[in-house]
Amino acid sequence: MKESELVFGIRAVIEAIQADKEIDKILVRRDLQGELAKELFETLRGRAIQVQRVPQERLDRYTRKNHQGVIAFVSAITYQKLEDIIPLIYEEGRDPFIVLLDGITDVRNFGAIARTCECAGVDALVIPSKGSVTVNADAIKTSAGALHILPVCKEKSINQAIRFLQQSGVKVYAASEKAADSYTNMAYDGPTAIVMGAEDTGVSSENLRICDAMIKIPQFGTIGSLNVSVASSILIYEVVRQRMNQEHN
Repeated sequence: MKESELVFGIRAVIEAIQADKEIDKILVRRDLQGELAKELFETLRGRAIQVQRVPQERLDRYTRKNHQGVIAFVSAITYQKLEDIIPLIYEEGRDPFIVLLDGITDVRNFGAIARTCECAGVDALVIPSKGSVTVNADAIKTSAGALHILPVCKEKSINQAIRFLQQSGVKVYAASEKAADSYTNMAYDGPTAIVMGAEDTGVSSENLRICDAMIKIPQFGTIGSLNVSVASSILIYEVVRQRMNQEHN
C-alpha cells in the first residue's frame, strides 16, 4: 500500500471526510477516545463509510508515522451513482447492462471482473459500501486500467440496488448453483443486470429472494465451483452474444 493512498491523523481524516474525498474505509484504534475522536465520529454520522475498530499493531503496519490511532483509505477512483447512470443510458436509447457484486472481497477477482465488464461494454459495476472489495492500486492493476474507465457505483446495499434496478425496468438475474435454469436458457433481450456472489457463500439469500430469476453454469467436474471472475465472464459474454444476434436479425 503506497502512503499516498492513506490519510492518517484524526484532524487530517476529518478534513478528508469534510472535503468529500472518496474514502473506502477508516481504521480506528480500538480504545480511541477524546474530544477529537468525538468530532471524528460526529463527522462520520450519516455517511456510508466503513469504520473498523482495530488494535494499535494493525495501524502500525500501514505507517510508522504518527497516525494518532486513525487511518483512512482513499479510493483510487471516483464512485458514481446508479440513479444517475440508468436514466442516462435510457436517454441514449440503449438497454442498461449492469453487473452487481455481492460480498466479493478478493481484489484480483474484482479487477479481473472489471476488465471483462469494460471489454464487454457493461454500463456499470456495482459494489456495496460495506463488506466488499475496495478499489485500490492492486485492483486497478489487475483490471488493466479498466477501473479508470468503467463506472463503479458504491451503493448502500446490493439489495437496495437490485430494487432500484427493478423499479427502473431492469431484469435482475442472480448467478446461483441453486438455480434450476442454465444461463443459456434465458433471453437477455432487454435491460439486464447480473448479480455475482462470493465464491464461498454465493449471492446472499435475501438478495436471491428478490431477483427476477436465478441462473447457473452447468458443471461436470468434481471441483465445487468456478472462479468468480471466470463465471462472470461466461455470463457477461452470453448477454453480449444474444444482443449481437438480436442486432443481426
